[in-house]
Amino acid sequence: MSATRSASGTPFVDDYLAYLLARASALVSDEFHREVAAAGLGVLEWRVLATLSDTRARTVNQLADIVLAKQPTVTKVIDRLEASGYVVRGESATDRRQSLVSLTDAGVAHVAPLLESARRHEARVLARFGEAQSAQLKDALRELIHQMTHRRSL
Repeated sequence: MSATRSASGTPFVDDYLAYLLARASALVSDEFHREVAAAGLGVLEWRVLATLSDTRARTVNQLADIVLAKQPTVTKVIDRLEASGYVVRGESATDRRQSLVSLTDAGVAHVAPLLESARRHEARVLARFGEAQSAQLKDALRELIHQMTHRRSL
């Protein structure tokens, strides 16, 4: 067996989970990210607004974890979104060192059409798999995330 092929004879990257996840994410995301750019947002700005769209305020560290970026980068994104009037920072009731970020009415109005577009895009992608397989795929990914997050916190 070659070092570049798996036991099944498949080239390494075509059988490597991390690559498959990254490749699938890039292919699924790229098409939608063009819509994000057309709405005048960067990908991280979109992710922050989408995360805050559930109306729960979050700390910068929580947002950084969710949007898959480093805290200083997210702080800069929040600065831009705040300057645009889409988010506002407020004080945490439990920790004065932390600020909580939430959407403004303008932020809600700006992200709402993108959320609908994201749902339509997701539906088009998942239509290839049917409802049961789509649910199974999402469940498997959520479980993988849960397991890896739990393992990381040990």
